[in-house]
Amino acid sequence: MVGLTGGIGSGKSSVAEFFQKLGVKCVDADIVAREVVEPGEPALASVADYFGRSILNTDGSLDRAALRERIFMDPPAREWLEKCLHPVIRERMVSQLREAEGPYVLLVSPLLLETDQSKLCECIVVVDVPVDVQLKRTVDRDRNTPEQVERIIAAQMSRQERLARADEVIDNSRALAAVAEDVLALHHRLLSRFNVTQN
Repeated sequence: MVGLTGGIGSGKSSVAEFFQKLGVKCVDADIVAREVVEPGEPALASVADYFGRSILNTDGSLDRAALRERIFMDPPAREWLEKCLHPVIRERMVSQLREAEGPYVLLVSPLLLETDQSKLCECIVVVDVPVDVQLKRTVDRDRNTPEQVERIIAAQMSRQERLARADEVIDNSRALAAVAEDVLALHHRLLSRFNVTQN
């Protein structure tokens, strides 16, 4: 099992796509986190009971922007949300990881190193970009204010600590073609590490 992580706006998903194009199965914690709070899921009912209906859209789906704003202004609420959702997310991820087949499986998670998810992995890959790149990409993508994004970055593990815990680093601040080449080279190293014969 290989863990792939990075701070918000680092481009974990785009790097994971390069691995998928090479035939590597990926389980993405962000996708699983969205699945467990879809309408009809028990976790969404718990979240709505705690925060109130104001964090739901008119169709009953989760208003992520409203929830994000609430939890970053209210640390105890964020702590409650993590205790509520993390076990559910972990259980579903582990189930998907067990079902995945291939020479190795990629677990893509922003909280890989902040949680015990890292214990599932034999190798940690960090997708790295400078903080100013994180800020710009996230503001452009999520239409949050720079102040909101700065709070999110501050709440995450520091860039230095992530890099210190990495077995491998992908610099995602460069052209996509260069990143794709790095992923291919890393893929071959991982195949060797897991004793998979390369064609």
